[in-house]
Amino acid sequence: MKNTFAAIIAFSFGAVSIAANAAAPLLIEESLAREEEQRIITNPIAGIENNFWFDYRGDINEAQKELSSDLRRASDIEDIRDAWEEYTFELAGERRHYVKEMAERGYRMGSVTVG
Repeated sequence: MKNTFAAIIAFSFGAVSIAANAAAPLLIEESLAREEEQRIITNPIAGIENNFWFDYRGDINEAQKELSSDLRRASDIEDIRDAWEEYTFELAGERRHYVKEMAERGYRMGSVTVG
């Protein structure tokens, strides 16, 4: 009986959380950041794990931690928008920097288009 009650309480809080998230409006800054997250490079260019790759991964992790910290400290909607906007620019900038450094060394970022 005790486990059933705990499960009901846990389910109830989960349902409230899901409902709250579904009702919350999505900021354009957050939407752009989510799109930029889809562009995070998950494998090293040309399979080469060098300092540029490790720096890139470290910078992405740092940007994610900074976003979390900024959102926790946000006191109004403008702070939240600033945090998401900064995160978007950091992700894009780090990706461009990594791709540029690798291109200078003769390794290009590949892409495939199916049409």
